[in-house]
Amino acid sequence: MAELRTFCFLDILQPQYAAFVATTGRGYLPVERQAALYVEVAPGIAINHLTDVALKKTGVQPAVQVVERAFGLLEVHSFDQGEVREAGRAILEAMGLEEQERLKPKVMTSEAITNVSPYHATLVNRNRNGNMLLGGQTLYILEVHPAGYAALAANEAEKASPISIIEVRPFGAFGRVWLSGTEAHVAEAAKAAIAAIESIDGRVSAK
Repeated sequence: MAELRTFCFLDILQPQYAAFVATTGRGYLPVERQAALYVEVAPGIAINHLTDVALKKTGVQPAVQVVERAFGLLEVHSFDQGEVREAGRAILEAMGLEEQERLKPKVMTSEAITNVSPYHATLVNRNRNGNMLLGGQTLYILEVHPAGYAALAANEAEKASPISIIEVRPFGAFGRVWLSGTEAHVAEAAKAAIAAIESIDGRVSAK
């Protein structure tokens, strides 16, 4: 049986985060104000069957499917929140699980670096798909387990504060989010991101 790692619903995709997914996704690209669902499972190959279930039983569209040996990630979205929630129900039914059987996320790293050096900003910008980090700004880095909840953290951070999304990686062993802005705006965004992660119930991981 596949393990349910991430299962999270994003009620309203924020402008930057929607654009980020549209930049990095290889499927049907989302736009702001759509709802989205992120599902992460182990082993990764199991995500193929769940994608099949969601697309055949509902009218959602997929932007992201990542299939690694260990973990698999799926993102689906629609303007109809009911369709997105129904896709989630269909996936849970196919797995024979309840939503609460997902892993409870844990913040592994939460760090703010103020007054970033222009040289440091250049290093970060070499590996980003979102906005550019500028020298003098505050850089915020969040690491979460399991990885899929990075999507929730980034979307809620943007919802709460006028920060810039630098990079989001919601797959792999750990999820990571890079944000930038003023020190005050970054602090506000970090608070919202952590609160969103801590609000998710589920199984406690051994990690």
